[in-house]
Amino acid sequence: MQTATLRAATAPIRIVPRQALAEAPAPTATITTLCSTCHLKDLCLPCGLTGTDVQRLDGLKFARRRIKEGQALYHEGEKFQFIYAVRSGTFKSHLTLKDGREQVTGFQMAGELLGLDGLASGQLASSAIALEDAEICAIPYAHLSELAASSTDLQHVISRLMSREIVREHSLMMLLGSMNAEERLAAFLLNISQRLKARGYSASEFHLRMSRAEIGSYLGMKLETVSRTFSAFQHQRLLDVDKKHVRIVDLEGLQRAFDLRVH
Repeated sequence: MQTATLRAATAPIRIVPRQALAEAPAPTATITTLCSTCHLKDLCLPCGLTGTDVQRLDGLKFARRRIKEGQALYHEGEKFQFIYAVRSGTFKSHLTLKDGREQVTGFQMAGELLGLDGLASGQLASSAIALEDAEICAIPYAHLSELAASSTDLQHVISRLMSREIVREHSLMMLLGSMNAEERLAAFLLNISQRLKARGYSASEFHLRMSRAEIGSYLGMKLETVSRTFSAFQHQRLLDVDKKHVRIVDLEGLQRAFDLRVH
């Protein structure tokens, strides 16, 4: 999909004060969910907060938006204004290289945050595209900073979120710098498995929302190598694969494939 098409598909964010939610018309009634009662609160921004700090988050001005599959949430180079919390669906974040190629830098699912890479320069360093129909909460960073100024615990939460982003970058560097193809794909599948388990889904059977080419871009592998490695895992009876549907048959065996150089 061309960049111009994606830009045209990006709808503006509309800020909705929390106190006005009760007066919202029926089509937007679902945005009355508060951080304190959200089913993702233990994974998302309120994680680790209690009492008045969570109540402060409930008072944030925010927006909720549905994003269609293939639609851009934001584009590289746009002004940084929001931190985006994924409520449902899956996103990919990517950079555009000088030669026009796309470098996938991450996959985000429900309870995870997007947009933190804009903190440093005030401009978003990557683009984010929905890999399936999704929904996000857009949290204005200026408002969040105001709240954090009066709460040490909330300051710690923001620091933890930025630290999580650094850890993610380090994990990618380890994948690209020290592992062979089987180790990279095993690490990727184990990571998806653990994240889905934390959200109450099956850790052994799931549907990959990203393409083989997108997995290859993220792991630094050619498309042919990704496909060949999936086939190798099937022959080793570690996985059953039907297109994007994956069933981990031997979780311990897949872990051993990852552990070859990690320990």
